[in-house]
Amino acid sequence: MANNRYMYVCDDSQGAYCPTDPSSFYTTEEKPVEIYLFIDPLCPECWVIDPIIKKLQMEYGHYLRLKTFIGISPDKSSFQSGRNLQNRVQDMANSYHETACRTGIPCEGDVWYENPLTTPYTAAMAIKAAEMQGKSIGSKYSRRIREALFLKKKNIADKNVLIDCARHIDGMDIEAFEADLASDEPKKALESDMQTTNDMNIDTVPSMVILGEDPNEPGIKIKGNYSYSIYVDILEDLLGKPLEKCPLISIEQFVSFYSVVAEKELAIIYDLSIEDVRHELKKLQLRCLVDETKTKHGSVWRTLAPCY
Repeated sequence: MANNRYMYVCDDSQGAYCPTDPSSFYTTEEKPVEIYLFIDPLCPECWVIDPIIKKLQMEYGHYLRLKTFIGISPDKSSFQSGRNLQNRVQDMANSYHETACRTGIPCEGDVWYENPLTTPYTAAMAIKAAEMQGKSIGSKYSRRIREALFLKKKNIADKNVLIDCARHIDGMDIEAFEADLASDEPKKALESDMQTTNDMNIDTVPSMVILGEDPNEPGIKIKGNYSYSIYVDILEDLLGKPLEKCPLISIEQFVSFYSVVAEKELAIIYDLSIEDVRHELKKLQLRCLVDETKTKHGSVWRTLAPCY
């Protein structure tokens, strides 16, 4: 067993310390590989890469450490009024719809007609404020506000929406979050992210820079989304050996930790058909552990308190 903060089990068949609790994905301990992930919370392609990242963390988290950066520049983070705003709203709505149709992961483009976001910079600031309470809290919060945007069509530039999202994160100090959000610290953190984005010459999101142990090597830059096997191949090439894969945590554990999941997301992570995913979720539903919400692009499931 590793330290007291994070849960691991030694998998003798793999010779690796494998995570049994998703919070262990966000350890700050040194690993052979570091992945810099650059995202924009409004970007639909950054939303659909999430299952790939989660799967990498579960199966190969003992090799890698993930650092997420907000790749959004303050001077490009507000939409002008008038014709420019109308064009941007239509472009964003079409992009969400196209991404959902292509990937099968729910992404509600209607939000841009019902609750258009004119100041996305606010959402980025909220993510940086949440990260001040730890990487695990920050990651869960980042996911929560994107769920609010992509699944529930909420305006995540609205301070009330951002605070409500915080209330649904286990272990989050709401008063500290509100105080941090009103301070200069999130702005400084976001400026630091942008400095790293510029230093790495990142010009599109999502992008990854995968760094090995040799500080003299520049790392491998990957723009956009690819199949899971591509990322595994890159990790093996970087480390120069076949990787030892950890078993996935159970679907029940995954849903419990992340609170809201899409069927397609689970299908990608667990290499299951949608029918098999639904079968597993229906078993959890019989135990009152999850509840289903249907969307235009497939169902999403949220965790519930168990029945007694």
